[in-house]
Amino acid sequence: MKYIFYNKFLIESEVPMSDLPQLNGPRVEPEGGKPDKLVILCHGYGSNGDDLITLVPHLKRVLPDAVYVSPNAPEICYGAPNGYQWFALTNLSQEERLVGTLKAAPTLHHFIDQELERYGLEEKDLVLIGFSQGTMMCLHVGLRRPSDIGGIVGFSGAMTLPENWQSDITSKPPVVLIHGEMDNVVPVELMHQAFIALQEIDVDVDNHVSPGVMHSIGPDGLHKALEFLAKL
Repeated sequence: MKYIFYNKFLIESEVPMSDLPQLNGPRVEPEGGKPDKLVILCHGYGSNGDDLITLVPHLKRVLPDAVYVSPNAPEICYGAPNGYQWFALTNLSQEERLVGTLKAAPTLHHFIDQELERYGLEEKDLVLIGFSQGTMMCLHVGLRRPSDIGGIVGFSGAMTLPENWQSDITSKPPVVLIHGEMDNVVPVELMHQAFIALQEIDVDVDNHVSPGVMHSIGPDGLHKALEFLAKL
């Protein structure tokens, strides 16, 4: 097993695959034929896979032959009916986000491996779309895949930035970050922080701020995401 030390925390970053939670959730497969893209949608804290799967009718306008999978996060989120979490979140401190992301990352990596194998697709065919805590997971895992994935769409999220994080990066896909100007859950400043960090490692990154939008996806933000995905 491999471990990562972060201050006083010992984070298990690789565990036997048999010990990892098995993710599942709604999926939409293309009608007939083999999919040409795998789109994994990672929901936010306290939500579930049924949430982001509702984006599929819009996404199919630009990626009609993709398979869309929206797994429930690995942990039950107590206090949120039918809700799940990628990791416990009591505040937005850098420390808590980092510890939680490192803990959950192997589970998402393993799920991606399984789904790529299931459909006979490659890293370049993978697109990750996240919202809030799901964006934190998509950015962390998507930048640490074995080779460049197809792209990442991050709604209303942030990046976890461990010490010397640049040395961990093995994938530099195009990224678009979309955030509500009035987000009262994840401040828009965290999106700007992520944007600057991605620029520093020469990732092809774009961003969009939705005027007047809080912690949600506005029509203009969805349009920006579809423009980005159409280029893939």
